[in-house]
Amino acid sequence: MKVKLAICLAIIVLTGCAKSSTGRSQLMMMSESDLNKMGSASFEEMKTKEKISQSPEVNRYVQCVASAITKNVPKSAHDGAWEVVVFDSEQVNAFALPGGKIGVYTGILKVAENQDQLGAIIGHEVAHVIEGHSNERLSSNQASQMGLSLVNVLLESQNIESRNMMMAGLGLGVQYGVLMPYGRSHESEADIVGQNLMAKSGFDPQGSVKLWQNMAKLSNGAPPEFMSTHPSNATRIKQLTAHLPKSMPLFKQTKAVNCPKPAM
Repeated sequence: MKVKLAICLAIIVLTGCAKSSTGRSQLMMMSESDLNKMGSASFEEMKTKEKISQSPEVNRYVQCVASAITKNVPKSAHDGAWEVVVFDSEQVNAFALPGGKIGVYTGILKVAENQDQLGAIIGHEVAHVIEGHSNERLSSNQASQMGLSLVNVLLESQNIESRNMMMAGLGLGVQYGVLMPYGRSHESEADIVGQNLMAKSGFDPQGSVKLWQNMAKLSNGAPPEFMSTHPSNATRIKQLTAHLPKSMPLFKQTKAVNCPKPAM
């Protein structure tokens, strides 16, 4: 009974004490100040290790899209200017960090065919900051370790011979049953919140669907969805398409942005 109770506590501790904008429960254990410091420190380190693009045209294009997006970010997520850096790398990636930091790799500009698709990327990454996903990820990892340690102590106190095997099984259970789905819920939430954000910022939300159709062409050999921290491309396309009736009216109510993409 003690073991079952401990296992339940290890899972329950991951339920939230806050709510995201979509109504999802969240666990927040980190302070905003600490997260901003961590984000800024990580960004400064990346700028010393990664090659920064010196192309005026590429920088102007990315800054144009990012500026349109960040104008519509709630001040509760970041109150101040955003620093946007373009990294000269074939890596197909982009990110946003607490503290108002955005990084875009030139490799992803070859997948994002136009301003709407780049708006979908930056909107998605900024949505992670808006929803406090970094805080949740750090908090859930910390809480899961605390929960597993509690189970281990109780198993040890009961002199259960199969403790090591049970702990290994619990570790896999937490990884695939809690943390990975937790990560997938973050990605799905960022897709929807990001689609709304890009629409409010003057980018056609249909670009988010086309972006992930492009991404799907690059994802040969991707792991099954249940073994990944990200939803499958098919799932993302389905969810984003289903949300278009809500995001398209937001786009039609705003003025379209004009950020011409330079030749790559």
